[in-house]
Amino acid sequence: MALANRVDPFGALCAAPERGTLFGNRGGCFHTPDKRARERPWASRQWICCVLSFKNRRRQVWTKGYTELFFLDEVTALAAGHRPCFECRRADAKAFQAAWRGAGVTRAPEMDRRLHAERLDGCMKRMHLRMVRDLPDGVMIARGGRAFALRGGAMLEWSFAGYGAAAARPRGKVSVLTPPAIIECLERGYQPLWHASAGNSAASQSAGPAGRTS
Repeated sequence: MALANRVDPFGALCAAPERGTLFGNRGGCFHTPDKRARERPWASRQWICCVLSFKNRRRQVWTKGYTELFFLDEVTALAAGHRPCFECRRADAKAFQAAWRGAGVTRAPEMDRRLHAERLDGCMKRMHLRMVRDLPDGVMIARGGRAFALRGGAMLEWSFAGYGAAAARPRGKVSVLTPPAIIECLERGYQPLWHASAGNSAASQSAGPAGRTS
């Protein structure tokens, strides 16, 4: 049985055959002994995004300790409300923290409290209306039940396999998946990891600086 351990930009857990490029968790164990996600898909406010391999550690997925999750890339993880891990991604986490510092908050627990309020409406995804012209690269928006990543002058349709063909950015107000605190970090220069397909998808569009590719 495929585990529902892939995270989409809406924060939902899905079973998908494609492999992710990043790993993470939500602060502990929230799956049952028969490896099913509980109704509340998190254990604490500490939602983090990690590397796939760190210090040769090996785990049996969805057994003891915590519920392992996987993401297409960091842009996806940020949209779902995860932040970089201070252990396995320390340099990225410090860069994220420095970008956050402009808001007057630096400690991880304080970040987690704000993010938890911004990413959830009860147990559902909280979305925020923003003018698309004000949004930096790396933000995810929702249109017609689908997720799109903004990059340069384009929006890229998201899937578990990667990004699809680029289309022009929309105009006016849009429903934003990425929490406002993370948008502020992107505005202050935090550069998220993109899946390699994002470069191919945006090639036909006039794109500005868009962060690293994984």
